[in-house]
Amino acid sequence: MENLPDRINTVEDLDELLSRPNEKLVDYMKNLEGDLMILGAGGKIGPTLTRLAKRAVDAAGVQKEIYAVDVMQLPELQAEGIKTITCDLLDLKEVDQLPRVANVIFMAGRKFGSTGNEPLTWAINVIVPYHVARTFADSRIAAFSTGCVYPVMHVFSGGPTEGTPPDPIGEYAMSCLGRERMFDFLSQAEGARVVQIRLNYSVELRYGVLYDIASKVWNEEPVDVTTGFANVIWQGDASSQIIQSLSLASSPPAILNVTGPETFSVRQVALAFGEHLGKEVQIVGEENGMAYINNATRANELFGYPTVPLGKVIDWTAHWIKCGGASLDKPTHFETQDGQY
Repeated sequence: MENLPDRINTVEDLDELLSRPNEKLVDYMKNLEGDLMILGAGGKIGPTLTRLAKRAVDAAGVQKEIYAVDVMQLPELQAEGIKTITCDLLDLKEVDQLPRVANVIFMAGRKFGSTGNEPLTWAINVIVPYHVARTFADSRIAAFSTGCVYPVMHVFSGGPTEGTPPDPIGEYAMSCLGRERMFDFLSQAEGARVVQIRLNYSVELRYGVLYDIASKVWNEEPVDVTTGFANVIWQGDASSQIIQSLSLASSPPAILNVTGPETFSVRQVALAFGEHLGKEVQIVGEENGMAYINNATRANELFGYPTVPLGKVIDWTAHWIKCGGASLDKPTHFETQDGQY
């Protein structure tokens, strides 16, 4: 992305940058047939992806409706010319009343708080996908999943590719594989065209792996490096790739890993934040070499490398935290290796 700022100081500036389309996405929208619906548009990534889609459509100069669907009202998106619909996706009757569109991005899911309320996690992560896949069997569907369906792997492995068999740990990750299997089932039964997006981890300045590490450094809390490595991708870049991934939707479903190209050291990133923030970094634990890493070679080949490099996000995040920037208060728990969220 050209003209990246040195600093981001306000939520408004952050949202503008996150939803700024690149030329490749604008060109893609010129050729995408039909309207686009984002299901679960009120989550962490949903507003960014929805705004990005709308801005790309406008920049492309094409007539295409962008729908944002969530259980909550979304007045800010509605004010930006996006058609918003309130819908309980657990209710099949309500899902059946949604307008049929050619393109669907499915983002609804539950992670945090899964331990201790496993039935709700399974309901949202399995029943809702069944409702959606059944209702939109004639649409192209890009369905959010997670790299947590893969096994925890050693950093020397290079991370799982799309051909690595899933081996989920814990009920949250199992339910995410269940989510994929519902789309697989409807694809098998009714020919639904799907691409399963195995994402980890998307970041921006209010949450994410980098925010988690920087916050600990800023608050002079110890940084545990037992899970010593991670991949991240700027949320705007992830959203752009996921919209374009609709072209991969197929029956049987395709799989696409989405993350940044680097596997970074948590220790080294923590030390970098220490320098930025003027804090002494407290490191605890020793790297065991294992992590939920991800190999996104295919996505980066198809769509190009992320436009915002890792170093720039580290700089922005440090400045954001140092200046008291807003937080979504949603820790990623990227350190987790036992599947308990």
